[in-house]
Amino acid sequence: MTFRTLFVSAGLLLTTTVAQAQQDPKAGKILDEMSAKYKALKAFKATFQQTLENPMNKIKETIDGDITVSGTKFRLQTKGQEVVNDGKTMWTFMKSENEVNVSDYDPDEEEISPTQIFTLYQKGYKYTYVEQTTEGGVAYDVVELAPEDRSNSLIKVRLQVSKKDRSVKSWKMFKKNGNRYSFVIKSFTPNPPVTATTFAFDKAKHKGVKVIDLR
Repeated sequence: MTFRTLFVSAGLLLTTTVAQAQQDPKAGKILDEMSAKYKALKAFKATFQQTLENPMNKIKETIDGDITVSGTKFRLQTKGQEVVNDGKTMWTFMKSENEVNVSDYDPDEEEISPTQIFTLYQKGYKYTYVEQTTEGGVAYDVVELAPEDRSNSLIKVRLQVSKKDRSVKSWKMFKKNGNRYSFVIKSFTPNPPVTATTFAFDKAKHKGVKVIDLR
């Protein structure tokens, strides 16, 4: 799965009925508290597991990875790919090909950026409170969001937020093509040490790497 596929799973929505409703103040309060929690951090690191399922086509794929985020900068690593963004330039390194694509970073060109996950609901989405659930003795609030633009390929996303500390546990997204994405946070580290090199691709560490400059 590509970087774009991976993080479109964070792009949040809802059902047609909800999309026709007014914003839910209870859901809005939860989302605001969640957003404030992450915006207050200088940086964070998370390990995750994403599963893509399409029951009709009998597809089920799972990938594990980790991501470090600081402001508009991030470093994403999975088994086959590494994506590094310093806020202006993005390097997408394909490990099996030993090839890196270099491009200007424009968050508006991405369906969803990891730096936008916790504020996406603030523009272009309807949201509603669904229910409270408990898993492993931990209570969560469940909120659903829907794009106001009905031409969006997303149908709905269900976001699971901890009642205790407003951290995001998981989200599940449904697309019109039948794909279902589950994104689960396995571990979370607030304010890990980061430096300028954290968000820069070092060619010297990848002997013989082929560089394709798309800028």
